[in-house]
Amino acid sequence: MATKARARNSRTKRTLREAVKAFNQAVAAGKPAEIAKTQAEAISAIDTAAKKAIIHKNKAARQKAALSAKAKAAGAKPVKAAAKKAIAKKPVGRKTAPKKPVAKKTK
Repeated sequence: MATKARARNSRTKRTLREAVKAFNQAVAAGKPAEIAKTQAEAISAIDTAAKKAIIHKNKAARQKAALSAKAKAAGAKPVKAAAKKAIAKKPVGRKTAPKKPVAKKTK
């Protein structure tokens, strides 16, 4: 059980590091389109690692802010964060209790 979790965690960490390295290489190359693409991938990898509790959520926020600042300094357009999908709520319909049959009056 622990070995499966360790393998999953190390795979997620590796993906995170690779995404951040790719972003840093894109910044060094200075191509705005590539910077924007790799920034989105790096942010996604950071969010995934934070969601799986591999890194702390505050560390994830700090890393994403640093990526954005570096991209802005390199002259790339800011990447918009993907909006969370709103969960559609089912309409609340009132269920009325079935009416009881009226007892017949006896004379």
